[in-house]
Amino acid sequence: MTPRARRRRAKIPVIAADATHAATPITVRNPILPGFHPDPSIVRVGSDYYIANSTFEWFPGIRLHHSSDLVNWEPAGYALTDPAQLDLRGVPDSGGVRAPSLSYDDGHFWLVYAVAYSDRSPFEDLDLFLVIAPAIGGPWSEPRYLGSGGFDPSVFHADGRHWLVRICWTHPPGRPSFAGVVLQELDFAHRRPLGPRQVIHRHGELIEGPNLYRRDGWYYLIFTEGDPPWNHGITVVRSRDIAGPYYPDPNGPLLTSRDNQGLALQKAGHGELVRTGSGEWYLVHIASRPITVAGRRRCMLGRETCLQRVEWDAGGWPRLAHGGHWPEVSVPVPATDRTPRPTTGIDQFGPRSLAGEWNSLRRPISDSWLSLTERPAWLRLRGRQGLHSGGVQSLIAQRLTSDRAVVSTAVQARPKHPGQQAGLVLWYDTGTHIFFGLTAGERGPALVVSTSVEGQYAEHGVDVCCGEDALVHLQATVDRGRVRFAYSEYGAGWSDTGLDLDASVLSDDCGDSQRFTGTFVGLAAHDPVAGTMPADFAYFILWSH
Repeated sequence: MTPRARRRRAKIPVIAADATHAATPITVRNPILPGFHPDPSIVRVGSDYYIANSTFEWFPGIRLHHSSDLVNWEPAGYALTDPAQLDLRGVPDSGGVRAPSLSYDDGHFWLVYAVAYSDRSPFEDLDLFLVIAPAIGGPWSEPRYLGSGGFDPSVFHADGRHWLVRICWTHPPGRPSFAGVVLQELDFAHRRPLGPRQVIHRHGELIEGPNLYRRDGWYYLIFTEGDPPWNHGITVVRSRDIAGPYYPDPNGPLLTSRDNQGLALQKAGHGELVRTGSGEWYLVHIASRPITVAGRRRCMLGRETCLQRVEWDAGGWPRLAHGGHWPEVSVPVPATDRTPRPTTGIDQFGPRSLAGEWNSLRRPISDSWLSLTERPAWLRLRGRQGLHSGGVQSLIAQRLTSDRAVVSTAVQARPKHPGQQAGLVLWYDTGTHIFFGLTAGERGPALVVSTSVEGQYAEHGVDVCCGEDALVHLQATVDRGRVRFAYSEYGAGWSDTGLDLDASVLSDDCGDSQRFTGTFVGLAAHDPVAGTMPADFAYFILWSH
């Protein structure tokens, strides 16, 4: 690269995208929410549908989507946007906000969720909370603490009463820690548990995501069973009494993919039912789309939200409408039109706000480390702690929604020490990520590619030096588990670095630790030397194939 300073506004490189979409008027293709959208909870209010998803250590907390037809889903913001509502400082990777459950009763949205504070404790250090709002856009109430010692809460509303349903976790020596599904009434006026807790169902193995429904005089309890995730499945039990006993569906699981490794949708589980205004039933659930790299199945995109149509048989049990218990990729829905999802996201960093669905780690974006005004028409990040830190990082990122994508930016920075870096990041967590950007070389700013896999750090040489004030265009191309890197001085005529690395490590399935999120791509600057280095970014493009 010619070491020439580029001081004028960068020209955004053009990436051609196929704008042709086949019309599929009454069929939805799974996943309906691609990329990191785990633990979906669905509710219908009038003619509108809403889904809430876990966000774990990412901020803001609990992502929301809206649809009027179960096909076209639009972002509806986040429920937890104030750090006073959600303090994630110190939570581990894949800790934080887990398994929200969204419901509606008497003019209010109810949202219960757990916050996980550790990942290795035998005591399951999770607290349960409740927030309430008159509209999906808020304002959401201050979180009310509902207790600890359990996880995956939901709320069942019936006859003017409200019931908290959750998994109970104990730690008795020599016995399983899973202590069953617990029911406890909630006091709406004071938003707190009321009366004793009752164990309404026990199971032979760990279960997740319990939800209660009532239909034709039966109480139905649906939940996910099976561990590890490749063995997940949704099971249904029912009782004439809310307190049980509950008896299992004699036909086995409602939904699972554990007995067919050839299915496109694997790890199917954790779901909720919803009834349409015309009486049809649907199930939203998680599933993952694996790729095979070097003989290993890995799910880079994490757990995604899918939809299946459900019918009730003559015996009063829910069944997948297409038969069997395997998830289908294409599902009929009562809709008349489908609006194609955009495949390209561009942020040119206007003066007022970021464009697109940007997230930060553990704490909200702050003008103490991110500015759109210090250098107009640019994004400035001030480097803070390194990418391995669970503390304060200058990193913003968006979900990767396809295993084929191109992400690019242009960065200008003046690193003086090797620890000072700024550029693109492909992110799973603090232990596993890939970085491509500027650092300090022996002859001035230079390009570097670094990888961290389960905490093992390595740098991959890119023998390219840049001018002191050079504006360097960076590009990473992800292609089914591999990633390549290119650079340019002008945003055209890209030069390949020659590196072709394994990107499938950015998945739930790499390593032995608990991993529940998915791949993000974004921008980062770190300066563990002085904590002040500014890095300026001219644009950000994420193009998914």
